[in-house]
Amino acid sequence: MTSRYVVVHQTRTHEPTDYELKLAGVLEEVYSTFGHELADVVRGLNRSSVYPPDGNAWTEQSFRAEIKRLGA
Repeated sequence: MTSRYVVVHQTRTHEPTDYELKLAGVLEEVYSTFGHELADVVRGLNRSSVYPPDGNAWTEQSFRAEIKRLGA
């Protein structure tokens, strides 16, 4: 039986933007420094130089909305 799988980068419709790459990098740092709980992620993002598209501080709601928008 042949195993079938989809590699995420094969399903993209475009290359990641600078913002997407920066957010991904900061999220890696946040997960390793602050933790994986949503409140920890939001706290870490608010201490970073990456802001949500509206330029305000991150909230749990804005993080969920942005990750959903990005298709993650």
